[in-house]
Amino acid sequence: MSAPTTTRPAPWDRVITSRTLLGVSAVCFFAWVFSVYDYTLFGTLLPVIAEDFGWSTAFAAGINTWVTVGVFAVSLVVGTLLDRFGRKRALIITVIGAAISSGLTGLAGGAISLVLIRAFSGFGASEEVVNAVYLNEMYAKAKRRGFMYSVVQAGWPVGALVAAGLTALILPHLGWRWTFVVAMLPAVLVAIAATRLPESPAYAALREVRRRREAGEVDSASTLAAEHGLSDTDHRASRVRDVFTPELRRHTVCLALAWLFNWMAIQVFSVLGTSVLTEAKGFSFSNSLVVLVLANAVGFCGYLFHGWVGDRIGRRTTIIAGWIVGAVVTAAMLLGPDSSTYTIVTYSASLFFLTGPYAALLFYMGESFPAQVRGMGTNVAHVMGPVGGIAGSALLTVLLSAGTGMRTAALITGSLFMLLSGLVMLGARRTHGVPDEVVAADGLTA
Repeated sequence: MSAPTTTRPAPWDRVITSRTLLGVSAVCFFAWVFSVYDYTLFGTLLPVIAEDFGWSTAFAAGINTWVTVGVFAVSLVVGTLLDRFGRKRALIITVIGAAISSGLTGLAGGAISLVLIRAFSGFGASEEVVNAVYLNEMYAKAKRRGFMYSVVQAGWPVGALVAAGLTALILPHLGWRWTFVVAMLPAVLVAIAATRLPESPAYAALREVRRRREAGEVDSASTLAAEHGLSDTDHRASRVRDVFTPELRRHTVCLALAWLFNWMAIQVFSVLGTSVLTEAKGFSFSNSLVVLVLANAVGFCGYLFHGWVGDRIGRRTTIIAGWIVGAVVTAAMLLGPDSSTYTIVTYSASLFFLTGPYAALLFYMGESFPAQVRGMGTNVAHVMGPVGGIAGSALLTVLLSAGTGMRTAALITGSLFMLLSGLVMLGARRTHGVPDEVVAADGLTA
């Protein structure tokens, strides 16, 4: 007698267990932590690198600008990676990109090589896009998926703190080059762990629909697409123009502007936080570092809070409210008294409402685009972040060069554009799955 045989379910019909979700979440969390670690390490060590190469402060700032341009260019390809090669492979590639960026930075011989090498950190900076798309599809049936994603997205403050902490430990003994090389090792381990993750059922179905259509199995492909809520255009790879169709154009533009404006605020209050605290509030540099540590700890809580709230009142509403409140808080921080207690409380609240909504934003973007352009749409909006960083830095420099004080310059470049980022989100689409959102009959929200 022959033994009974069991057939494995197709990848698109695979049941995602709690154990699988835990493993996927853990790998994505550490992938983001060490991507942020690499991304922020360069900014942390730039003064040391500049001193080693004999660069002036202005020249080092110029190098940072060109690095940001390189990051932007590399980030453009991530959407294509997601939609053409899959969520799992895109995750592996972006983490490996961050590892290459870290390892090769230790071999940089000058300005040109450093700019070219650090451009690869664009893969690490875009790893959050991969997480947003991949986890959105893996968490499809989870009850508190927004909160679950917020825990992963909270890897940003964790990565920033790890970079600062390990730099303090390693730099005095090994120097800046080996500090980067050491940063490469955990990223490699995470990439290896990612090879054991499953592909998302949604992308597996998308890939099978394309295969069947190419094989001429049109009816079978249409049936499978209908079963998984995929549209009739899912048989071809996405293009940038696909996210600027009449149904998606306003949504894509509003998201892109939100990223642009909000990253101008991030450049002021997060990246250049020590400058704001020392020049606008009169703190010493050492005291400003202490404030940054405390504020990032509060910022971590901001991710969890906004992810939790997004599950209850809607992610779009959470983002809009968070950034508008944050604009008011940052203005109060700048215009209020310079006392230590007041500044610590208001600056911590500023990061809480500035960075916390990203826990809802990244997941919202994955929900708001159809499956066939989910990676492309999310990435097109996301790449405007580095552009906003460049614009924020440039505007702040222009205002300061014109004699404007840091307090006023930060208010204009940071608080004003943070407010605008919340307001332009009013033009973004509503998505299904939360109380304040309405789904149109064709499956695309109005």
